[in-house]
Amino acid sequence: MSAVRIGPYTLPNALILAPMAGVTDQPFRQLCKRLGAGLVVSEMVTSDMSLWNTRKSRMRMIHEGDPEPRSVQIAGGDAQMLADAARANVELGAQIIDINMGCPAKKVCNKAAGSALLKDEQLVAEILHAVVGAVDVPVTLKIRTGWDRDNKNGLTVAKIAEQAGITALAVHGRTRADLYTGEAEYDTIAAIKQAVSIPVFANGDIDSAEKARRVLHATGADGLLIGRAAQGRPWIFREIEHFLRTGEIMPAPALFEVERILLEHLAALHTFYGDVMGVRIARKHVGWYLATLPGAREFRTGFNRLDETQAQVTAVREFFAERDKSLRAGDGEGVAA
Repeated sequence: MSAVRIGPYTLPNALILAPMAGVTDQPFRQLCKRLGAGLVVSEMVTSDMSLWNTRKSRMRMIHEGDPEPRSVQIAGGDAQMLADAARANVELGAQIIDINMGCPAKKVCNKAAGSALLKDEQLVAEILHAVVGAVDVPVTLKIRTGWDRDNKNGLTVAKIAEQAGITALAVHGRTRADLYTGEAEYDTIAAIKQAVSIPVFANGDIDSAEKARRVLHATGADGLLIGRAAQGRPWIFREIEHFLRTGEIMPAPALFEVERILLEHLAALHTFYGDVMGVRIARKHVGWYLATLPGAREFRTGFNRLDETQAQVTAVREFFAERDKSLRAGDGEGVAA
């Protein structure tokens, strides 16, 4: 996989953490970057700036201390609002603006944003021209293959994007109607890659190093966006990078390393969000990390009742101490993917 450029930035590798609302906050972005992601993208921020003074939005707008280049995703359905939001984010430190036309969530699509925009190609063109014209930084775009399987206009939208001056394009191999069900398809991504000369990133169901290589081979894409597979497994980036570079499978992290990464992540969440919110947000992350480990379900029930940072840390340490004890009794080594 050759180096990928987005405007003036050359990425260290072509593996990108996909923006996920409620997941890719600053602690998670920093962690994924450290564990091998070439680029990390912030959670989706609404283009309606009147909503920016909520605590949730403010937390999403913090880019200081973020790994560079700082890519911020915006969403909305009004060209002028998106242009204004892009400009405001650049003033706040964004170095790449990413436009969301891929999110299938109802609350986003009902506002004619996210993948709902794919229905209106004229509006797509208007939005892209407005945002590209509003800022001096690279503008990237995330789309799906179309609105539904009868309306796969991803190819048309990709050409509109290239003409509008979009610097790179990420394509999720599902339509809006597919949501996250069924299997992602990569033929449309391959066709889009053939049709445009800007970098194209493939997205959808990339959950292992072998799958990453297959998707790159099937699509000819310049890189990959990895989303849900990184939840509770941020080291997936270094595993994929290692496999693509050497052809060798990197061993799964040992239990002690998973514990160390998880405790670091917990500490970062508690610091970033404060005690109350940090404890609440930590619950889902801990659930993802432990999902494949024996005894995780029972542990989660008790863990989710804890409401203090120190109690969470202690519980995690005890859980791993128990797992370690049973490992020493001869149950195997690393962690299942």
